Amino acid sequence: MAQNLQESTPQKITPRSENYSQWYLDVIRQGSLAEPAEVVKGCMVIKPHGYAIWEKIQQNLDKRFKDTGHENAYFPLFIPESFLKKEAEHIEGFSPELAVVTYAGGKQLEEPYVVRPTSETIIGYFFSKWIGSHRDLPLLINQWANVVRWELRTRMFLRTSEFLWQEGHTAHATHEESIAETLRMLDVYAQFAEEVMAMPVIKGVKTETEKFAGALTSYCIEAMMQDGKALQAGTSHDLGQNFGKAFDVKFQDQSGQLQYVWQTSWGVSTRLIGGLIMTHSDDNGLVLPPKLAPIQIVIIPIYRKEEEKAQTLEFSNTLAVSLKEKGLSVKLDARDNYKPGFKFFEWEQKGVPVRIEIGPKDMANNQVVIKRRDTGEKLFVSSASAVEKCNDLMIQIQKDLFEKAKKLRNDNTHIINSYDQFKEQIEKPTPGFLVCHWNGKKETEAKIKEETKATIRCSPLDTPDDNGKCIITGEPSKKRVVFARAY
Repeated sequence: MAQNLQESTPQKITPRSENYSQWYLDVIRQGSLAEPAEVVKGCMVIKPHGYAIWEKIQQNLDKRFKDTGHENAYFPLFIPESFLKKEAEHIEGFSPELAVVTYAGGKQLEEPYVVRPTSETIIGYFFSKWIGSHRDLPLLINQWANVVRWELRTRMFLRTSEFLWQEGHTAHATHEESIAETLRMLDVYAQFAEEVMAMPVIKGVKTETEKFAGALTSYCIEAMMQDGKALQAGTSHDLGQNFGKAFDVKFQDQSGQLQYVWQTSWGVSTRLIGGLIMTHSDDNGLVLPPKLAPIQIVIIPIYRKEEEKAQTLEFSNTLAVSLKEKGLSVKLDARDNYKPGFKFFEWEQKGVPVRIEIGPKDMANNQVVIKRRDTGEKLFVSSASAVEKCNDLMIQIQKDLFEKAKKLRNDNTHIINSYDQFKEQIEKPTPGFLVCHWNGKKETEAKIKEETKATIRCSPLDTPDDNGKCIITGEPSKKRVVFARAY
């Protein structure tokens, strides 16, 4: 029998200043987003509220992909082990994380199957069957799927052994076309992050050390979380002809010559939900931007006497219908077995952007009480203007969340000119982004990572050349890169 939550004491959330990692887990728990799948090591159960956010992410991105000419397809979860071995750098990069099936159907398999860590190899195989002529290009495919990467240290949404994602895979006739596609999809991700998630990002290129295994070049979007750490929120890869040659993906060009295709791949995952939490949420729980909130407005009718109930519910329902007609997502919480205070607490922890309170006195004054989740501000609004005000608030909250996150990033981005300054800044409670010169050498990159646990997040695409000297070696550097500790 389910416990009556009204009689239980709601659990508080650990303050960020006290323990940021525990705060993050508390927000997930109290926001009813997910929980550890205790019987399956390293995995999680995404609960309905968490999955509803993922569906909003899917819907928005799926439209953007289709608007740019991509089509959805689905490929097998199991990949022959020999496929991964065909691209040497690819298999080397993924080997420690692979889950391999060797026994199925009551017998030993002739060839082991790898549970999908990513799909470049098996899609390359099918591209070789589907592509024969330049008329078949470009081929623009996207897949919504789950993947398995056996993680030793996990954190819900950010790093789990199984997670959900989308992976785009495209094939082109020229390298110029594939590079253009790689950057186009990077722009799609950046626009989505900023316009929908209200999460400012830096677009950049990864170092050789940090790039995707098997790619010529990897591009990324990097966001700053409230604790000053970086989150890689999406990647887009120029695969060159590496997988085309590994899987013999050729086409006959317009002159009749056989050429290998040029390919790309790009993806985002459920780690975006982790980014959403750490970008906007506070010590009271989850904060959601209106564009990703499964419920944008919750209406809570308040009455003490039974004779007040019918009128209050009727008034509340009429308002709910009017808000829905404006295209807003509304929940009328008319549960009798929960007190208003408990409902306030619950919906606040679930991050609903706007709460509307309606009681007998409000109806008598022809008004409603509106509370913003992001600022806590309470507004007393006439009943006649409530719908318009809520509609305006959706726009305003979305904008304000972005500006707040952008200010945090800007306030915690530091120009660094010496290694001593670097080491001092990276140890601060909110280290932030450290923008400094680097000589471009792997040994220097490795030394900084080993000594400070900071990595090069990217070389920003939108910053000009800036001649200087490497903070460690003093050797010439043409451009600053962004270092940070990261999730």
